[in-house]
Amino acid sequence: MRTIRSALDVVRAHITGAAPPLDADSLDGRDPALIASVLPFVRLSNQRYLRLRAEGFETLERRPVLYVGNHNGGIAGPDICCTLGSLWEARGPEAPLYALAHDFAMKHVPLFGAVVQRFGALRAKPENALRALRAGAQVLVYPGGDLDAYRHARRRDEVVLGPRTGFVRVAQAAGVPIVPIVAHGAHRSAYIFSEGTEIARLLRLKQRARLERFPLALALPWGLAMGPWIPYLPLPFPIQLRVLAPIPAPAGANPESIRESVRVEMQRALDDLALRARKAS
Repeated sequence: MRTIRSALDVVRAHITGAAPPLDADSLDGRDPALIASVLPFVRLSNQRYLRLRAEGFETLERRPVLYVGNHNGGIAGPDICCTLGSLWEARGPEAPLYALAHDFAMKHVPLFGAVVQRFGALRAKPENALRALRAGAQVLVYPGGDLDAYRHARRRDEVVLGPRTGFVRVAQAAGVPIVPIVAHGAHRSAYIFSEGTEIARLLRLKQRARLERFPLALALPWGLAMGPWIPYLPLPFPIQLRVLAPIPAPAGANPESIRESVRVEMQRALDDLALRARKAS
């Protein structure tokens, strides 16, 4: 109940103007007490509804690292809940951990941004990730973004990072390793039957909202979910998470080569998790 009241208080304060304008780049909005209060509910959802199986979290380091995940299911992707919940469990709610959230959600939907900021969300800017890492925190990022989250259902067991190297450059500048966290099963939270590349191009979403996909999906409770901003209830497919070994990001190395090394290791792990799931079914 405290969690719901706290979230409602944040929303009410922003609606009435009692709260200062949202600073989506601030490191000060994270609330460890609120995270601790919501963690039992996250744990219950992950264990009972999503039947989460997580491995490798007992080996996590305490120094600053850049966690890199494969993105699934967009705004309602259960991979985020599973990953953050597992990191909070392993490190403790008080450990400084931030997650980069899309610019649209943090900047253009301030009520939503104000709530998720309490759980460690930062606007997805390289400068924010770098500040957090240099302050001694750990940072979670999904570099594939909408390219990864809204891939077609037939590509559900594929890691899509695209040409993006910003996360590598952040790790290089901060002098921290990249620690991949691979999720399997989360992309089945909805059935994406069209990535909507042409629709996104016609709507000029890349220029307007930094998005290159306008997905069309079959999802609960709507039946048909259109666009990247429609939340939906994830289907209760079991999810697996695996933490991989840290990958160095030396300052003088080629960012494209490091990105490809990260993608290859993540794809290898995803293939293994997919094979395990098929054998278990």
